[in-house]
Amino acid sequence: MTKAARAVGVRRAAPETTTKAGTGKKGRVGKAARTEKAGGGGKSGGTGRPNRTAKASGTERRPLPLPLRVLAMLCAFAAMVAFAVALARLTLDPSPASVSIAHTNLHPGRSLKIYLDQPALRDAVKQIGGNIVLGIPFGIIVPVLVPRARGIFRVLLLTAFVMLMVETAQGALVEGRAFDVDDVILNTSGALIGWLLLGRRLGRAVHARKPKKAKA
Repeated sequence: MTKAARAVGVRRAAPETTTKAGTGKKGRVGKAARTEKAGGGGKSGGTGRPNRTAKASGTERRPLPLPLRVLAMLCAFAAMVAFAVALARLTLDPSPASVSIAHTNLHPGRSLKIYLDQPALRDAVKQIGGNIVLGIPFGIIVPVLVPRARGIFRVLLLTAFVMLMVETAQGALVEGRAFDVDDVILNTSGALIGWLLLGRRLGRAVHARKPKKAKA
């Protein structure tokens, strides 16, 4: 092969080498761009968490001003007093005509079965519905009046305890009245209904927890 042919071959090979080198640079540039994008995505992902935290903190309930909280608790206290008076009249009023039919019931479900077996549906609704309605105010008033007892389990425990005391007083002191465990169960069920319908929301509105400050 002559020197002129070799020179031509070298010239032809030079652009190919340059092209390969260029594509290598492009590949490096592409990788760098991808790395930058990935880094940018990571930054945005990192900043996404504070945004979510900010949204979450923005949706937290703020406690009511102190005067409104005091007013709400005073209203709840007045409602509780009125309810206690009505409860005493309904449950601790002697009933001489019921002496022959009043019997102590310590077996859950026994009185409920008697209520449901009555021929008149009105009597069953009166007995069962009356005891349920009697417990609803507990589920509404207690979460507002007692902030530490606004949870469902504490409301139910407090209702059951109070109604146990009432039933015990009925059986021991009131003529024509008797202790009935089914009444306690129905009263506690009414407290659950009151808490689900209104008590939970009122308790959170009046005694909302203060939003936690974000750590720096």
